[in-house]
Amino acid sequence: MTDRQVTMQATLTPPKAQRQPPKAWQRFRRHRAALFGATILGLLVLAAFAAPWLSPYDMRSQNLSAMLEPPSLAHPFGTDELGRDLLTRLLWGGRISLSVGFLATTVAIVLGTVLGGLAGLLGGQVDRVLMRLVDLMLVFPDLMLLILFASLFGTNYLTIVLVLGSLSWMTTARLVRVTFMSLRERDFVEASRALGVGRLALAWRHLLPNALGPIIVAATLNTASAILAESTLSYLGLGIQPPTPSWGNMLQAAQSRLTVAPWAAIFPGVMIFLTVLAINFLGDGLRDAFDPRQSEAKRGG
Repeated sequence: MTDRQVTMQATLTPPKAQRQPPKAWQRFRRHRAALFGATILGLLVLAAFAAPWLSPYDMRSQNLSAMLEPPSLAHPFGTDELGRDLLTRLLWGGRISLSVGFLATTVAIVLGTVLGGLAGLLGGQVDRVLMRLVDLMLVFPDLMLLILFASLFGTNYLTIVLVLGSLSWMTTARLVRVTFMSLRERDFVEASRALGVGRLALAWRHLLPNALGPIIVAATLNTASAILAESTLSYLGLGIQPPTPSWGNMLQAAQSRLTVAPWAAIFPGVMIFLTVLAINFLGDGLRDAFDPRQSEAKRGG
């Protein structure tokens, strides 16, 4: 290999794109709160999707002779106003709430990455139009838009996922745009252009890998927000509808019986709290792992 080829190869190599993940993983393993959050979240996901094997009861079966029973050996979390086992409904409700959060985040990440990547890669008028769209979306309160779209388009599972995803892509778009704009004038990008690499291939091979860190962090935090948003919509009667359980509509059903059967509200609330807390711990650890300078700045301040 000639000196010129060696120089060109070095120029074409993206900065730290291949070396970052192992170091990031080592930093993540040292973050105790993140490991705790990952463990709790993993257990919650495992329990939710193992619901058919963990509970002997059907989530819709009613037993009017066992209405509002307190926690016992037969019903560890008690029963609700229709005699349904609360542990069973919490597990199945976790399937709904967690999957809505994960799928809505997937929609948001895809939208944000595509639109932010276009803005950062193309610049000019495309960038201005897309950033004005982001600004416009951020002007309106999230809850107001969620209620409006849920009222207009219905309250089935797919609609909730699409509504939540289409209203939460803006942060990801900004992160990807900033990353692409900071990299598009770098030497390895200019060298790739000189060799005839197209814009799509350039973004896929060189720019996107360097944006994965911020995207992953944004995804974790967006998941927590989506789970809270779904719970809020269901609590207001605009989300997942009974008899299908979700943590939000279980809270809504229990609110009128807080003094008689407080456990019916406590356990769904605890599940929401634990899930959001675990995801936030996980997000903090991922942020510090992918951006150690920010972690050092926090400790120094």
